[in-house]
Amino acid sequence: MAGAPGECDLAVVGGGILGLAVARELSARRPDASLTVLERAAEVGTLQTAHNSGVIHAGIYYAPGSLKARLCVSGARELYGYCEQRGIPHERCGKLLVARSDAELAGLDELERRGRANGVAGLRRLAAGELRELEPHVRGVAGLYSPDTGVVDFQAVARSLAADLEARGVRIATSCGVESVTQRPGRIALGHSQGETRAGFAVFCAGAASDRLAVAAGASPEPRIVPFRGSYLYLRPDRSHLVKGLIYPVPDPALPFLGVHLSRHVDGRVSLGPSALLWPRGAGDLVWPGTVRMAQRWWRVGVNELRWSLSRRRFAAAAAEYVPELRPRDFRGGFAGVRAQAVGRDGRLLDDFVVSQSERALHVRNAPSPAATSSLALARLIGDRADSLAGA
Repeated sequence: MAGAPGECDLAVVGGGILGLAVARELSARRPDASLTVLERAAEVGTLQTAHNSGVIHAGIYYAPGSLKARLCVSGARELYGYCEQRGIPHERCGKLLVARSDAELAGLDELERRGRANGVAGLRRLAAGELRELEPHVRGVAGLYSPDTGVVDFQAVARSLAADLEARGVRIATSCGVESVTQRPGRIALGHSQGETRAGFAVFCAGAASDRLAVAAGASPEPRIVPFRGSYLYLRPDRSHLVKGLIYPVPDPALPFLGVHLSRHVDGRVSLGPSALLWPRGAGDLVWPGTVRMAQRWWRVGVNELRWSLSRRRFAAAAAEYVPELRPRDFRGGFAGVRAQAVGRDGRLLDDFVVSQSERALHVRNAPSPAATSSLALARLIGDRADSLAGA
């Protein structure tokens, strides 16, 4: 890691897994260009990249034809290949989606339809009696199994990408949060905690700060980021035998969240989560019309999420709906992360990746899950757009 330079050809704002993947893509396309990554944390990949379920998604959930659908399927394939090449621990442990009642069968049908339309390999529909062959402690009326879904430590992937970049001579400046963006003749100036970096072109992969920095660069104020805090609980090691791989409920199709699920991580620990609690950055987020409209529409969901966040008993009860042997006392400790979710002024939660542009810049405006899975493929799309804008 190094200090931020005063000048460079290309700058990437954000040192999470996506920002690093974008920097890797740009450096491969323009090996002679000077490139700098500016990251506000003291290390790369420590924020949203490091606080999640660690799941390499197969592409089941996403609307066919969407960026999420296309880039998740191709991105997962590339990510598995990258991990194999670099010796990064990972596992194709498989995911079981469980319909807990007949009321969820239509939702399971839709997930199967989407998964097959998206080209997800190996999908298998299961009857109630077949669930226990894969997860002996699961109960449900039907299931959908994805053998290609896996797990990895995304922070380990981020560290590997950073090592790739440094080997190519790319400068990564940590503890360097960008606070201002201004246009200069032929340059875009990024004001940060170490001074100012003037670049010919910049790509912003700034997570929760993406809307603020996009506006500073002259882009539209919408969509706006409204953060959600996701809490996870760890299953006690002596009870981890109850979960062999990944066990998910059928999610609410109207929301871009996957429900409270059980995940066996690459280190062997099992987590339950996440919740999805509104986590405003300040009063401005609360009074913004999009947040108000979203809250008016989803207040019942919000109340339930608050209950989960405050009560381990309620949280555990959500998992017990499909693994009945689980009890609140089976969980000990945990972690939390913040998801940067884009919301429209009409209160709609955006359910696809969004990349916009301004003068001398590209802005990743919405990149929640499966952005980590899709990072290498999404970086290629951003590289294509950067080439067209920068006149490559």
